[in-house]
Amino acid sequence: MLTLTTKLTHAEKIDGELILPYEQREKSRLRAVLRSGEEVALFTVRGSVLRHGDLMRGNDGRVIRIEAAAEATYRVECTSPHQLLRCAFHLGNRHTQAQLGDGFLRIRKDPVLKEMLQGLDATITEEAAAFEPEAGAYGGGHRHGDEAHPLAPIPLRQRIHRPGDKPD
Repeated sequence: MLTLTTKLTHAEKIDGELILPYEQREKSRLRAVLRSGEEVALFTVRGSVLRHGDLMRGNDGRVIRIEAAAEATYRVECTSPHQLLRCAFHLGNRHTQAQLGDGFLRIRKDPVLKEMLQGLDATITEEAAAFEPEAGAYGGGHRHGDEAHPLAPIPLRQRIHRPGDKPD
């Protein structure tokens, strides 16, 4: 099985694509399937997040591009910047991950938050869109210098579990 552990800043050739929703791009251990159907294991440092367009090198030298999958989201728009700022404040007060756009916010689909935002006179539109929330002020993980760096040690004998696997 192809094992992805090293993040690259650029590559001459892309050998495959891994399409993942945000929830899976923030996992540190994951078994997934490339667009081609090949199974892969992904190992990253706990707390790191893979972003749309990130490049990962596999144990065999192949380079895989991470693609953000479309998922159920709400696009939040308001008639004024002040009104949008109020919505952002209330979402942040509830520790809600939010993507900031030019004149809009995007959040995961959540009917309770939708009702709250409508109470703040926001216009809410359901969208199937890639979700790329802000990393946060203390997100860290930004590096300079190294073109490639391992995101996590490669376990020698760690089994990757997935829902539906039967116990050993």
